[in-house]
Amino acid sequence: GDGAALAPTDLTLIVEPGRSIAGPAGALVTRLLYVKQQGDRLFYIVDGGMNDLARPSLYDAYHRVLPVRLHQETTRVAADVVGPICESGDFFARERELPPLEPGELLAVMESGAYGFSMASNYNSRPRPPEVLVDGRRRGVIRRREEVEELMALEAIPHWLEQGE
Repeated sequence: GDGAALAPTDLTLIVEPGRSIAGPAGALVTRLLYVKQQGDRLFYIVDGGMNDLARPSLYDAYHRVLPVRLHQETTRVAADVVGPICESGDFFARERELPPLEPGELLAVMESGAYGFSMASNYNSRPRPPEVLVDGRRRGVIRRREEVEELMALEAIPHWLEQGE
């Protein structure tokens, strides 16, 4: 409030809001590639991976996962939302209640504005996604998508291998 509670003390309250502001400001948008039933588990395999948002994989951080398109039906299924990297840690959500979805649909992994892109990597030679700033109906790319060719351009063959020494 107005600081009245601290007035009788010599304390100064310093607040660093950080993630509480940046987290809700971002979402990772990913496309559903495949729906896979394996035993009693349903998997939604998306094109985003743990290299794009490492928090769920690193420390089981919870992020809401929402379909971008509104679904009128009330039916829900428990699905694991996983990436394409083929690592046990490549997931965004486990047994999450979601509507039945079809390949091609977009999902938003919410609250990924803090530590999302800053922790992203090129693991498995995956280019990082673009960043898009949205303000109401206005939007603009503020960091373009990386290309595989750009990643490969940083690599070199040592001269002694080229010459067969």
